[in-house]
Amino acid sequence: MSAFRTNVVELLRHPGARRAWTIDDALEDLGAGGVVVPAGDPLHAEVTLECVPEGIVVRGRVHGRWESECSRCLTATGHDFDVAIHELFEMNAVEGETYPLDGDYLDLEPAVRDAVLLDLPRAPVCRDDCAGLCPQCGVDRNREQCACETRALDPRWDALAALTDLD
Repeated sequence: MSAFRTNVVELLRHPGARRAWTIDDALEDLGAGGVVVPAGDPLHAEVTLECVPEGIVVRGRVHGRWESECSRCLTATGHDFDVAIHELFEMNAVEGETYPLDGDYLDLEPAVRDAVLLDLPRAPVCRDDCAGLCPQCGVDRNREQCACETRALDPRWDALAALTDLD
């Protein structure tokens, strides 16, 4: 049985009841667009389950680390993440709005996957001031300077550029 799955029958029998739940386990194939949570790296989730009339509300946080290539300089990079989770699980789940209860069991994996995937960066960078690669010679401008022209002119602006050369 998955560490992200738990029996909630006692909570369902006692409206208003709460239970703390801590999970340390890995999820396979978690990532998007080249940004991944490395296989085997555990996620750490600390959540509270609370029985409400509609089902079970899960509130808490999920911590982990993602890895990728920097979108500017292509070096390996990675950062820790800390994402909030606040979801409702119910017997008659509404697709896209709530998550299903599977009888007396709650499977937190789909909600954790969704929360982590939404938090992953679309264009990860190794650092905020990354200079990236030179588009002409390919030199990593974080390590060395090149002699290439840094100002690339779009030929569509030539007519306006000529106006600035007035003496």
